[in-house]
Amino acid sequence: MEEIDSVLVDNVKSFAAGGFGGVCAVLTGHPFDLTKVLLQTNEYPSAAKAVRGIVAHDGPLGLYKGVTSPLLGVTPMFAVSFWGYDLGKRLVMGSRGKSPDVPFTIAEISAAGFFSAIPTTLIAAPFERIKVVMQIDKTQATFLQTVRTLYKQGGLRSIYKGSAATLARDGPGSAAYFATYEYVKKHLSGGSDELSLGAITVAGGCAGVAMWTAIFPVDTIKSIQQSSTVKTTMSEVARTIYRSKGVAGFFPGIGPALARSFPANAATFLGVELAKHVMS
Repeated sequence: MEEIDSVLVDNVKSFAAGGFGGVCAVLTGHPFDLTKVLLQTNEYPSAAKAVRGIVAHDGPLGLYKGVTSPLLGVTPMFAVSFWGYDLGKRLVMGSRGKSPDVPFTIAEISAAGFFSAIPTTLIAAPFERIKVVMQIDKTQATFLQTVRTLYKQGGLRSIYKGSAATLARDGPGSAAYFATYEYVKKHLSGGSDELSLGAITVAGGCAGVAMWTAIFPVDTIKSIQQSSTVKTTMSEVARTIYRSKGVAGFFPGIGPALARSFPANAATFLGVELAKHVMS
């Protein structure tokens, strides 16, 4: 019973710490994410013009347009992601036939990270769809109004539009994310288990940059697919992008995305590690 209680406590800690890290990520990175989506969906030709347009139209708070969806979605999404990552590590530990004291390899960490994206997609896909629609909407529709509109268009299928693209993005992305974080943190900490805020911050930022660099083309496909008012597949979107803009068409908004990724994910891991430390 003590072992079961310990596992349950660890799961609760991972879930709560991940949720707190998600809040930190959203508050830090939403303006960058808004700019990225507006560029990906061809609302503005450059990041500078996007920011000026947002502020001119909605004021400074316009930079947080659509923030309700990620706050409601990212908090449980990160909670599930970090819980899934810890669960993935337990599954890897149980299947590798080694002593629990043997450190995880990069491949094993990547596998656990990929696993974390599977349950996370169930939450991420609908909130990503709602967020994208809200960010390009010109009518100032609220979160609930957007949900009702999407549901009228096609029920749950409409709300979950782009789920396959979300998983195709987040599976490899999560593998790169957690592997980079663990590697950089261990390198900067010199193998020490002590809580080093500097190592956590730098490792978290590097993890975010590594993830977005790897997955950005898929994220562009996802954003276009989820903002589309007609039924379309990932391959159709990819062909349309390539025919019209070539390889460069898969990378609009990568500047704001990478600019966002370092501070947002540094804040995420810092929030997660501090939350775990406090709960311990």
